[in-house]
Amino acid sequence: MIVTKNLKNVKSKDPSILTLGTFDGVHKGHKKIIKRLINESKKSNLKSLILTFFPHPRNVINSNSEIKSISTLEEKTEIFSKLGVQELIIQDFNKSFSNITAEEFIELLVNNLNIKKIIVGYNHKFGKNRSADINSLKNYGSKYSFEVIEIEAFEIEDIKISSTKIRNSIESGEIDKCNSFLGYNFNIKGKVVRGKSIGKAIGFPTANIDLDEDYKIIPKNGVYLIKSIIENEKIYGMMNIGFNPTFGINKKTIEVNLFNYDKDLYGTTLKVQLIKFIRDEIKFSDVEELQNQLKSDRENCIDYINSTYNN
Repeated sequence: MIVTKNLKNVKSKDPSILTLGTFDGVHKGHKKIIKRLINESKKSNLKSLILTFFPHPRNVINSNSEIKSISTLEEKTEIFSKLGVQELIIQDFNKSFSNITAEEFIELLVNNLNIKKIIVGYNHKFGKNRSADINSLKNYGSKYSFEVIEIEAFEIEDIKISSTKIRNSIESGEIDKCNSFLGYNFNIKGKVVRGKSIGKAIGFPTANIDLDEDYKIIPKNGVYLIKSIIENEKIYGMMNIGFNPTFGINKKTIEVNLFNYDKDLYGTTLKVQLIKFIRDEIKFSDVEELQNQLKSDRENCIDYINSTYNN
């Protein structure tokens, strides 16, 4: 997959089919659109393009907004490539770009990308102040000679999937719901750094993760069942997100205890998939009470693994 920064740097002679959006999380609804893009591309012999925006447009348009992302730009790019998209254009979304009118934006697409078809979701908005909608796009299609394909909402149990709903489920610890909407396990990734070695001292050594990107959403504080792939081996474990209230630490940390794994991970990059929320963070009266709870957490995690994956 070819990756290009900014529309102004693209001048395509090949007739193409495009879909566009923020695609935060690249959830099941997004994949429905992208799979249609790929199918139409092959059927009509058109180059498949995705135009995405970074940073999140709402954070640029509204200075009071601080939307955290479900997926990093790197993660989105990897998913697009695996789905078979031929070219990705990453548009730097700034104040200047946000002031482009709907028709100026369409002219940019037509002139730079040689668009023949555009595929979008039913609720797509574009142009300055999100002033144009799917009907506007169809009118522009008639004027500039491209076809518009509208994709209906993707629903699970009568719930329309959206990135907003997924963010809400992550922030409330509803990882099961989040993963069912995404179609894959929500994950976080970062470098393993040295902590205070408290976990090791109480029999639960942890890898402390320093996140790669600070714009990625962090789940609610608490303990989670996680999975990681290390050297092609699937390793389960549990992860704590929070402030370690038992020890009075005032900095939020992300600590991973891997089951049956004792190799040194310092300095490496660790990616963990969140599977299930286990419990909220608790302040214990003493270390022994904490140890007993951690043993119980581990047993709960192992019971879930055995009942869910080993039957």
